[in-house]
Amino acid sequence: MIDVKTILQQHCQNNQPLFDILWSHGNSVAQKALQIARLHPEWALNEDFIYEAALLHDIGVTQCDAAGIHCYGTHPYICHGYLGADILRSLGLEEHARIAERHTGTGLTANYIAEKGLPLPAGRTYAPETLYEQLICYADKFFSKTKLGQEKSLEKVEASLAKWEDASLQRFKAWTLTFYPEHQFPTKPSLV
Repeated sequence: MIDVKTILQQHCQNNQPLFDILWSHGNSVAQKALQIARLHPEWALNEDFIYEAALLHDIGVTQCDAAGIHCYGTHPYICHGYLGADILRSLGLEEHARIAERHTGTGLTANYIAEKGLPLPAGRTYAPETLYEQLICYADKFFSKTKLGQEKSLEKVEASLAKWEDASLQRFKAWTLTFYPEHQFPTKPSLV
């Protein structure tokens, strides 16, 4: 296992409130992702990797301007995925980097990025592809960085995804069906 706590502390640069937010949020995401992974022993997922990647997926916010969560960088918040990926790649953590880069919404397509004029570098993939990427992206949708430790309901998550491209909500619903065996949904799923 890598020392995720030290990595986060180094990039928070003595900003304890930001570290506390990232640590709490990352742990919530990790616990949700691990809970889902344990529903599927047949997938034989690496729980250490899930834990590490969930704790590090938002490291890029340390370079963003989001005063509400104690971030005083210069980049727009939408950039935190690729900024985090750059940080993690510089540490030789490619698989962790891919998760950071691909967790915004349920993934951002090139068409959506162009349509909205988002300030994201071209030539990168911003949509989850691997099971690990999808799992952590999915788990992340249930937790915010402003209401720490409070899990959103499935219905609230689905409602919040309405602001993204149309396919975003459909991807989320498909993941719900994949991750939760029918009798184990966290709440009754909306299949519309």
